[in-house]
Amino acid sequence: MKLYYHPDYVAAGYGFDTTRKSGWIADSLASDPIEGVEVTAPTPLTVRDLTRVHDPEYVAAVQTGNPQWLAESQGFAWDPALWQMVLSCNGGVVAAARSALDEGVAGSLSSGLHHARYDEGAGFCTFNGLVVAAKRLLHEGAARSVLILDFDAHCGGGTAQLIKGDERITQVDVSVSSFDRYPGQANSTLTLVHSADEYLTTIKGALAQVDATAIDLCLYNAGMDPHEDCVVGGLDDITADVLACRERMVFDWCQQGALATAFVLAGGYISRTLDEDALVELHRLTIGAAANLLAEPYSRL
Repeated sequence: MKLYYHPDYVAAGYGFDTTRKSGWIADSLASDPIEGVEVTAPTPLTVRDLTRVHDPEYVAAVQTGNPQWLAESQGFAWDPALWQMVLSCNGGVVAAARSALDEGVAGSLSSGLHHARYDEGAGFCTFNGLVVAAKRLLHEGAARSVLILDFDAHCGGGTAQLIKGDERITQVDVSVSSFDRYPGQANSTLTLVHSADEYLTTIKGALAQVDATAIDLCLYNAGMDPHEDCVVGGLDDITADVLACRERMVFDWCQQGALATAFVLAGGYISRTLDEDALVELHRLTIGAAANLLAEPYSRL
């Protein structure tokens, strides 16, 4: 299974979880590999990839830092390496999506995606690589229909805005926080969960409503911030075991539908109760669950 990462993913000068954890996870995989996982570098995005989804003036602001308020609208300080970072990590989403269509499953250590809007960033998300990847592969004809499965703690309001009216893309969103909540629309469904007892059953129900045979590609935004010890979005009694069960459920569902699946590592934030090593282990749950699909060859194509 190809897993995309390059040191440029962590090139930005502003250091916090979203701009650093992909490096922590890559280091973990180097020292403690997961069988079958091949870490490889993606091709960076082009400006055209970004302007297919985002306002050219916003794209230029992130590239140049001017105007500063717009370049920093995702919520952290701009520096020249930010541009390098976002081209690389969002390129990883496109590369993972393409690899998934060829091989069944792939991933990218990308983070900071689903809150980004057409003309600004939001919630630590600069560009929406999920929508960029979906529209790139739709544009190329590599896929005719894309599902964005979003199980981050927070709602994917940026994604909902960017895909509104595009019947080729469907979003299924199960969240535990109302941050970035959005009204329902024809191709985006949002369910808010308020109790850990309801979390897995809600996800199971959401998956059951999707006809996998009508989807060419699933882009899975796999957040670990629902974890009870995550101070940004965590819900009491959602433990590592619950999240491990969620990941098995998602990838089993994808496998049963022979659905090409590309995953990214969404929210997850360290705190006094969740240190760097523990956060890395949570994200490794997603990678391990995806790698387990290698035992069953992809047969849909």
